[in-house]
Amino acid sequence: MAKLLKFPNNFYWGAATAAYQIEGAVNEDGRAESIWDRFSKTPGKVRNGDTGDVACDHYHRLEDDIQIMDELGLNAYRFSIAWPRVLPEGRGKANVKGLDFYSRLVDGLLEKGIEPFATLFHWDLPMALQDAGGWLNRRIADWFVEYAELMYKHLGDRVKYWTTLNEPNVFAFLGYNIGKHAPGVADEATFVQASHHLLLAHGDAVRAGRTLLPKAQFGIVPAISHNYPATDKQEDAAMVEAMWKGWTCMFLDPIFRGTYPVTLDGQDFPQPVILEGDMERIAAPVDYLGINHYFSHWIVQGENGHPEWIDKDLPKTDRGWIIHPDGMRDMLLKVTEEYGRIPIYIMENGASYPDEVATDGQIHDCERVDYFRGYISSMHEAIEKGADVRGYFAWSLMDNFEWEEGYNSRFGIVYVDFATQQRIIKDSGRFLSEVFRSNGLELEK
Repeated sequence: MAKLLKFPNNFYWGAATAAYQIEGAVNEDGRAESIWDRFSKTPGKVRNGDTGDVACDHYHRLEDDIQIMDELGLNAYRFSIAWPRVLPEGRGKANVKGLDFYSRLVDGLLEKGIEPFATLFHWDLPMALQDAGGWLNRRIADWFVEYAELMYKHLGDRVKYWTTLNEPNVFAFLGYNIGKHAPGVADEATFVQASHHLLLAHGDAVRAGRTLLPKAQFGIVPAISHNYPATDKQEDAAMVEAMWKGWTCMFLDPIFRGTYPVTLDGQDFPQPVILEGDMERIAAPVDYLGINHYFSHWIVQGENGHPEWIDKDLPKTDRGWIIHPDGMRDMLLKVTEEYGRIPIYIMENGASYPDEVATDGQIHDCERVDYFRGYISSMHEAIEKGADVRGYFAWSLMDNFEWEEGYNSRFGIVYVDFATQQRIIKDSGRFLSEVFRSNGLELEK
């Protein structure tokens, strides 16, 4: 006998994308170069030399893609705005054709009854601003506010939900600490300072939004996995807690507490250059916390006192990411315990597998279906235990350009043949469509 897990009324069910990963048209209608245009064209940075030049050609296939969203039964869609498409120089004169594209997107969504969730920054900084110092230049907070205000004024009459930054922790770490992502810097001090400026920009953009759009909702979206000690040793549990403070709290404490964290042993957390008033600017009250969650880790304290990741005999995606649905529940309850019962949206959750078109012309991605079933069930358990989760967005609406993996990694609930741009709704998309339409998850007892 089946059991139906019902979700709260007015729950948002959707899918998420990012501009550089799907839009293409990188040299059309006034769009200028971004750091990812430059980085992806640098030899050796992206698998197979792939770029986002065409991606899913969403820029030209907007209406068809909205029709697919409607067919899937989404009542919300999370997208990002390409800063270099609307402000080619990062500031100054706006690009009317770029603004018109996002206006058409929002109008098309609303016509289908789909709530737009807009993200201002999903990693594609205009190259003109990078040349001026990028996120290491304090003035970028002012530039970001100028950009945010442009979009608030242009779309704010129709868009109620605004995210300032997507995964600032991942962007800063991969882009400024280890150099795996654009802009390709590998320097810890630069990472810490760039992170601080990201948070300054976030806080300033929230305050600007409050002034221009007093009825809108503003938030930020870090990536938060969940870590477990691999043994019952006290030092391993302490290492897990130290990682929580040194990673998640590094970005959430300034927003919710107005301070940077300290580690368990009392040593100061590495501090950026902080000017008077910075922490107050960062701590602008938010309406919600968005969270991207994909996997869990098991950790021990290594011989050098640093964390070591332990492999577990658990299912993994083709990216090697451990699948542990209980981590969704445990992460949500941990965040709620630490920061109070703030409204939460799961803004990304999904799995990459090497999908292939079957002889019947369909994509039977049963592993992804199982992934979604497990994680959505775990999210429901967290809600029952007190987490104020108000929406869920699958990553991703469709297969796309997956950063350093290029087109080798498929997360979509819609398959994309990148040679022909044909779209095929996968079994996982049809599964989620049933969840979306029923506002519930059916489980076999």
